[in-house]
Amino acid sequence: MTSEAWQITWFTVWASALSLLLILPPGIALAWLLARKDWPGKSIVETLVTLPLVVPPVATGLVLLRLLGRRSLLGGWLYDTVGVEIVFTWRAVVIATAVMSFPLLVRTARVAFENVSPRLEQVARTLGASPWRVFGTITLPLAARGLTAGAVLAFARGLGEFGATVMVAGLIPGQTVTLALSIYQNVSLGHEEAAWPLLAVSVTLAFGAVWLGERLQRRRPA
Repeated sequence: MTSEAWQITWFTVWASALSLLLILPPGIALAWLLARKDWPGKSIVETLVTLPLVVPPVATGLVLLRLLGRRSLLGGWLYDTVGVEIVFTWRAVVIATAVMSFPLLVRTARVAFENVSPRLEQVARTLGASPWRVFGTITLPLAARGLTAGAVLAFARGLGEFGATVMVAGLIPGQTVTLALSIYQNVSLGHEEAAWPLLAVSVTLAFGAVWLGERLQRRRPA
């Protein structure tokens, strides 16, 4: 592969990893709330979390473009206050990847928490453990395998993200081009020979991540 192809590969992996770091804390917290608590409007939150999985990715990208553009309320405030521009920068790639990966992380993590017996948590509380200690010493360790699987699958989803990214980040060489965007761009320009190595790398990375995620989900404690 060319040096440009390696740069695109590195940027894709980096953006997917950074987006995963951003969604891990809120994703795990929301998954726990969905698994353990009931509150008014819970079904609405569940539906909103799932939406990016079922609506066209370009629609999600259009929403992000409207929210984060310089003329929008949020995007304009960020630009005027701290001088940070989101749209058509690497930040847009990370945000679009995070939004599209978030539902997969939450759904997998929720199942992991639901598989932890509430009785074990109740026993720990009756022995005087605080809620945070119960979560850190009982719930989290027992759900760790499922949480790791969810993180790996979310990372894999980020590697292949296209629709939302192309809407909110565009195709700016050296700044916002990921593996998926580069494959599309090369094929559109009739450079299929340049797209095949990128496709091979993309499939290899995705296969490895999905395989690892499936292995972690199916593995049972000894």
